[in-house]
Amino acid sequence: MTIALYAGSFDPITNGHIDIAIRASRLFEKVILGIFATPDKYLTFSLEERVDLATRAVAHLPKVEVKSYAGITVDFAKQVNAQVIVRGLRMSGDFEREFEMAMMNSKLSPGLELVCFMASHEYQFLSSRLMKEVASLGGDINSLAPKHVAEALRKKGTSKV
Repeated sequence: MTIALYAGSFDPITNGHIDIAIRASRLFEKVILGIFATPDKYLTFSLEERVDLATRAVAHLPKVEVKSYAGITVDFAKQVNAQVIVRGLRMSGDFEREFEMAMMNSKLSPGLELVCFMASHEYQFLSSRLMKEVASLGGDINSLAPKHVAEALRKKGTSKV
């Protein structure tokens, strides 16, 4: 069974993230959406909230499972027996960052493969950070995230993005 790890902070999960998870689940027997507990950035949602929002967002995807983790991503990949790390690419800046990360991951875990999905056209611009900014200014984010995520952002009052 080929297990893929799709790791990130998912603060919060967007429709772009879900699109990558759907596409990865078509290629791999199991996709673990790994939510990194302590990224080096300001978080709007707690780990528990991010796990809950993501779990609800992918509940309709039987091959996708949500788990949280701390520490180095390749160590978590080994822990869950993942052979592949999945990443989404939006633009050239993403490629450079992902390439650098892929080289470090291959040094730390030589057998772990990287599969990158090009973001779908409608999500090329989308990031959690940008979505939080739009929400904090009262903009309509209903097409950018599942309804429960948009609602959670409105309730959170994302003034610190």
